[in-house]
Amino acid sequence: MATTTVQEDFIAGIASKFRTCPATGLRIDLAAQRLIKANAVAAVVFLAVGGLFGLGVALTRWQAVHLLKAEWFYLVLTAHGLDVLLLWIIFFEMAVLYFASSILLNCRLAAPRMAWVAFGLMVVGGVLTNITVLQGDSSVMFTSYPPMMARPNFYLGLILFAVGALIGCLVFLGTLVIAKEEKTYEGSIPLVTFGALTACIIAIFTIASGAIILIPTWLWSLGYISNINTVMYKLVWWAMGHSSQQINVAAHVSIWYAIAAILLGAKPLSEKVSRTAFFLYILFLQIASAHHMLVEPGLSAEWKVFNTSYAMYLAVLGSLIHGMTVPGAIEAAQRQNGYTRGVFEWLRKAPWGNPAFAGMFLSLVMFGFLGGISGVVLGTEQINLMLHNTLYVPGHFHATVVAGTTLSFMAITYLLLPLIFQREVIWPGLAKWQPYLFGIGVMGISLFMMGAGTLGVSRRHWDIGFTDAAMGFKYPATAYLMLGLNGISAILASIGGAMFVVITVASVLWGKPVDKSNIVAALGPMPQRQMTSETAASGYGNAGTWHLPGTYILVTVFFGAFVLYYFVNWKYLSQLWPMG
Repeated sequence: MATTTVQEDFIAGIASKFRTCPATGLRIDLAAQRLIKANAVAAVVFLAVGGLFGLGVALTRWQAVHLLKAEWFYLVLTAHGLDVLLLWIIFFEMAVLYFASSILLNCRLAAPRMAWVAFGLMVVGGVLTNITVLQGDSSVMFTSYPPMMARPNFYLGLILFAVGALIGCLVFLGTLVIAKEEKTYEGSIPLVTFGALTACIIAIFTIASGAIILIPTWLWSLGYISNINTVMYKLVWWAMGHSSQQINVAAHVSIWYAIAAILLGAKPLSEKVSRTAFFLYILFLQIASAHHMLVEPGLSAEWKVFNTSYAMYLAVLGSLIHGMTVPGAIEAAQRQNGYTRGVFEWLRKAPWGNPAFAGMFLSLVMFGFLGGISGVVLGTEQINLMLHNTLYVPGHFHATVVAGTTLSFMAITYLLLPLIFQREVIWPGLAKWQPYLFGIGVMGISLFMMGAGTLGVSRRHWDIGFTDAAMGFKYPATAYLMLGLNGISAILASIGGAMFVVITVASVLWGKPVDKSNIVAALGPMPQRQMTSETAASGYGNAGTWHLPGTYILVTVFFGAFVLYYFVNWKYLSQLWPMG
């Protein structure tokens, strides 16, 4: 009798650590829920700080405003890259990993205490590096190339942050093992979790590369190592710097699938094909970092050609697959939900008033048309030589990291607020417009920076007017127009970003509590459908149809734009290098 009582108490104690989501029926580990909240809040804080720095950079590049002095421009540019490319995104990705493992798999989180240690290291590292940058003498920008040297705490902060992120990845992997052993799911892990696993694997490679290069660089800054070989540094650093952005790609593609599944009940057209696309990311995405090294004389032509042709195209194939299967899954779900009239009723009747769906679809379109096409252009060796050290490069990665990753992270936040924070979005009318305002602003930033780069504007120069320079130089007048429009776009994106931060913080602090009675309404406008305990995001299965005329038209338009723009850049190259 005593033994039975002890067992019942133990079972009751375990059960008390979970709650059941009234919308999805998922069993949510409260330890995972707290960690998701903490990482998401830290992410939003660094997004707000980094976004403010970014506005300062854009208003300085706008020659009519030219806000910051040279020393402050490079300091703010360094802080901007640190906060938005690393801290905001990786903190949020930790929340995504915990959600995709513990929550979607209905299991307890592995080693929550270690997860809190990871969070603490990441916070300390992020704050330490920010403070060091603001103290001065560390304006080495995101790439921190030697022989430029930052203060030792700059590198130490990055190392601590990376160690914390590595521990978080190990907790994620441990949670997958627990779910498998305790049989909390059937069959293969859900596609969203598989995508998160892809991001985790790439993250481990990224962090290892960072340790290999940042630890010696830290010792160099302390005086224990006499010098750092610059080509070696760049080669290993970009294995971290570019691969860290590939974590983002895997994560935000997973979020595309998750939002479509949660809001519309969408299932992938083919689980096997989508998983293969993620696997291509693991094998080949990191190799794309070679396009940052194409102008380096210390690397062989064979290495450059292989990495920017055969290998890179296999990574691009993965994104092309997702670029068809995500809208295809949405169309299939919408047609199943009754929107079958014409070619595009499924798209017209999609829940565009729901900020989660709107942000996700805008992220999908802009990542593909702006980030994807420009990435292939930059990854082509000959064209890269024409564009590499110009503003085209930051224009490209604003299309991938901001329009793609940041917008998708904002979108899933509107679902995390009711599902994890258990709060309604406090101003739904304002939230409805936020993704559009931010998305239009970021699209302008990307287009106008790429336009200025095509005109030859230098990537990191403080003053394109070369005021008081001993040897003057004049860019075309259109370049000044491009940077003025870039500044206006940055203001628009900053307003959209500020709206997101304010809505998120206010909803967490003052939003109406969510329970069974209002959870479906709290998820936002969506087609009417029955919420079930087995959500498409946490299950396995295919859409069951290939009748997708709208998707085929959209994909055809994309490929047409892709081919046209690709060969336009070859035309530019032929004018730069006339033959005969």
